[in-house]
Amino acid sequence: MTPGGTTTLHGTLTRLVPTTEDDLDLLARWFASPDFVAYWGGVPLSRTEVAAKYVGRRRPRVQSYLVLAEGTPVGYAQFWYADEAEGGIDLVLQPEYQGRGLGPDATRALLAHLGGEMGWRRVTVDPVRENVRAVRAWEKAGFRQVPSKTGELLMEFRFPEGRQD
Repeated sequence: MTPGGTTTLHGTLTRLVPTTEDDLDLLARWFASPDFVAYWGGVPLSRTEVAAKYVGRRRPRVQSYLVLAEGTPVGYAQFWYADEAEGGIDLVLQPEYQGRGLGPDATRALLAHLGGEMGWRRVTVDPVRENVRAVRAWEKAGFRQVPSKTGELLMEFRFPEGRQD
């Protein structure tokens, strides 16, 4: 098995490429924007924070990707391990690229990778409840709301049992 974050993932509308140190300037600009982080913690991040978290330095536990549409960077996605067969996804798109089906497409590409090559059984996401657009996008990709210990919104995707990959 190859490390999960070294593989380019292909959707129908999107392509997800592993982030590198070369992406730091772009990601630092995005994560400094209040619009971009409105539902991603709500607080703009410093270049140092972005460098530590989003350019691949946390591999293999967290795999970071740029989301591309027609070759243009439009967002950021990551998956992280809870154990060897499950974990979570986080995804954020530039505001001007939302509402075009790119989020669900990128999510389906991630799910195909996680359930296929990685053999995961379950994936969770924890969108901000008030971010109705994101909640709908996760639902379009096959996620369903489940009970949460914290009372925050938790959604999960379960891969079919006994599938043959």
